[in-house]
Amino acid sequence: MKIWLNGGLQDVESARVSVLDHGLTVGDGIFETVKTVEGRPFALTRHLARLARSAHGLGLPEPDLDEVRRACAAVLDANPLPLGRLRITFTGGLSPLGSDRGDDGPTLVVALGEAGRRPDTTAVITVPWTRNERGALTGLKTTSYAENVVALARAHEQGASEALFANTVGQLCEGTGSNVFVVLGGEVHTPPVASGCLAGITRELAAEWTGAHETDLPLDVLARADEVFLTSTLRDVQAVHRVDGRELPGAPGPVTAKAMRVFAERAAGDLDP
Repeated sequence: MKIWLNGGLQDVESARVSVLDHGLTVGDGIFETVKTVEGRPFALTRHLARLARSAHGLGLPEPDLDEVRRACAAVLDANPLPLGRLRITFTGGLSPLGSDRGDDGPTLVVALGEAGRRPDTTAVITVPWTRNERGALTGLKTTSYAENVVALARAHEQGASEALFANTVGQLCEGTGSNVFVVLGGEVHTPPVASGCLAGITRELAAEWTGAHETDLPLDVLARADEVFLTSTLRDVQAVHRVDGRELPGAPGPVTAKAMRVFAERAAGDLDP
């Protein structure tokens, strides 16, 4: 396996990042996960635009997006896979211990892992912890992911693949690595970015292609929604058949099934929408 590290390809066994990299010591970094199909990335332009937004929001230097594209192409050429997870990581680089950044410049890593097709339906839980819709990192895709690790472990303990958060005012927000949609009276709704959720790339495309409404939703909408589905880079559109103890029989329901079909067709027709 070859990865890209700071300017070139290296063997994964010998590639090294300093133990004093700010991404490791304080989580000072951003990332993107990009689905790849037969060696080609999906929606890379949108992912790179979000990478740049996250860098700006975190106060990191602006990433050289041409270099990132070259790195992605090199990694994909070196590691042929039918379905992959391309990970772009950009950190504050070698820094002194503590929150101050050093002067050595950022670290760029691009790596690829094999991915499998997700099941058509899944179970989710809600968790008691909240997203802070007014935090400094709100809406940024940062490497500060420990909160998600804890919540996802709770989901796995309860036989689910995802955990859903409310925000601090009790509105439905997002999952640990996904966005959430609900169907009410035949209409599709998803929380707005102002709720504190990440502006997911798959969320954005699914909303465009299904005509979904951005709506402030209470967390308890999950107890009465006709259908629920998740979106993310590797899930695409995935139906939910259980929320906590509530079963949603027949999932995927008709609206979700149509959303899954439309997304698959549109995505197959344009790998960089």
